[in-house]
Amino acid sequence: MSIAPRPLPDLNTRRAPGLGGFNLTILGLEVRRLLRNRRTLIFSIALPVVFFLIFGLNTQYADESVGNGNVSAFIMISMALYGAILATTSGGAMVSVERAAGWSRQLRLTPLSPAAYVIIKMLTALVLGLGSVVAVYATGIITGKPSMSVQLWIVTGLCVWIGSLVFAAFGLFMGYLLPTENVMQILSFALVLFAFGGGLFVPLDQMSDLFQTIAVYTPLYGLNELVHAPLTGQSPTVTDVVNVLAWLAIFTGGAIWRFRRDTARV
Repeated sequence: MSIAPRPLPDLNTRRAPGLGGFNLTILGLEVRRLLRNRRTLIFSIALPVVFFLIFGLNTQYADESVGNGNVSAFIMISMALYGAILATTSGGAMVSVERAAGWSRQLRLTPLSPAAYVIIKMLTALVLGLGSVVAVYATGIITGKPSMSVQLWIVTGLCVWIGSLVFAAFGLFMGYLLPTENVMQILSFALVLFAFGGGLFVPLDQMSDLFQTIAVYTPLYGLNELVHAPLTGQSPTVTDVVNVLAWLAIFTGGAIWRFRRDTARV
């Protein structure tokens, strides 16, 4: 008894999925896989909370007025931002592990486009960043030290969370650029430099004129200014916005470029 061969599919009638293959199923799988990494979760959430407890509750200056709030609220926003960029960078950099396992090259056999893949990874990293923001803000509510209106609590928290998208792209870019075995050590050091350079740890008005001039071009400068603007009452400048958008474009473009190059031999 012979079995008739199956007809070959007509490749001319097949259509590539819309949005470059982006879909919520892939996003959900990526989020669940990220949340299994308990070491990254604990580190990115606990560290900024500890920093806030150390610096944000200091009775010598915590209650001093700053714009529409106090110094404790200002420090809380700063630590939430540091935690968010640490979390999103770590989430993005996990792609280096996938590279070592050959997973990224396997994805090139699917209809998923490089741009869609990078967007999925960035959104996944944002979930980790949200956990850090919520943890720091929840600590601020429990301690009762930060003083600002309910509206500012919401607005500044959203600004920090959404703004950390820039560093999700940074983590992806570096994850494809650096070797797996030391990517997080390099990124952790880079984030500390960015934090000092952008005025996150030490106010720029306490620095030299030369340092302030250089700071404008660093990746964290514009984001640091934007997230604190609602509290200080100062309107964001064009320089702040351009800084954020420029670095987001550079990091996202770099991630897409490295993804294409990393999988070019497939």
